[in-house]
Amino acid sequence: MSETREIVVDAGTASLPAFLTLPAEACGLVVFVHGSGSSRFSSRNRYVAEVLNAGGLATLLFDLLTPDENEEDLITRQWRFDIPLLGQRTTATVDWTATRPELAALPLGLFGASTGAAAALIAAAERPERVGAVVSRGGRPDLALEVLPRVRAPTLLIVGGWDTPVIGMNRQAAAALTQAPHELAIVEEATHLFEEPGKLDEVAALARDWFLHHLCKQ
Repeated sequence: MSETREIVVDAGTASLPAFLTLPAEACGLVVFVHGSGSSRFSSRNRYVAEVLNAGGLATLLFDLLTPDENEEDLITRQWRFDIPLLGQRTTATVDWTATRPELAALPLGLFGASTGAAAALIAAAERPERVGAVVSRGGRPDLALEVLPRVRAPTLLIVGGWDTPVIGMNRQAAAALTQAPHELAIVEEATHLFEEPGKLDEVAALARDWFLHHLCKQ
């Protein structure tokens, strides 16, 4: 059984609302980094998190923006594409997990969606000793191109087979992951959001297996 708690992440100067789910005897922790205009309430990320929880992985879904910033962003959209800021927030959240007794000992992975994939990879580059694996779902890792050669965590890039422009962006990013074991997984007959029947299930299974292999050595 897993219980989900609402908590607040102390990410440096920002207090960020979050959902923490900690299964009994979890073997790893996956921090979800949502895409532009989304939040911890993302139905797709929450579904993937449930699949990971069932596999024995703890999950943390947090907001990249404070409530005030989010209200402003809904009007101006000025924060959602600020990749350096989002990368800093993700890195600070990774640091915060090390201060929590129930989380500090768990191997940590990052799951990034859309622009959140770039933020996740920035954090992986900044904290190579802490981040043990990365998964990108329909991500824009190319937005963090300059830091990719510093990433060491095994990285899985998942892209829909009908998401042609993003496939190219992910291939470009994969070529820059010179120090990280990586794979590009193309989910056939899927668009950017994997809305087609069964396609998000494939994404969730790929992510679960990647994290279990690299974090839990299963």
